[in-house]
Parts: sequence; C-alpha cells; structure tokens
Amino acid sequence: MFSEDNKERITKVVEVSRTVLHYAWIPLIIYVGYTRSNPQPSLIKLISPLA
Repeated sequence: MFSEDNKERITKVVEVSRTVLHYAWIPLIIYVGYTRSNPQPSLIKLISPLA
C-alpha cells in the first residue's frame, strides 16, 4: 500500500507531532483558560507565584 519511503515519512511526522503535543499541551490549556476567563487576570498574577 505505502512505499517504504512514505512509511518513514509518516513515522517521522507522527513522532514530531507527538513531541510538539507533549510540550504544548499545558501552555495551550493555560492560554485557553486565560483568554476565556472573565475578568482576565494580569499576566504577572498568572506567571508569578508571589503575586
């Protein structure tokens, strides 16, 4: 069905996609929560544990 070259490309794309999803998941959740909250907190309160 697929040539060996295409299988390698698909495998590489899946590996890169999993890595990107792994490192981007939590920042994505924080971003969505920040943009959807009402009222929006200041960025310093979001980032700093002392604020």
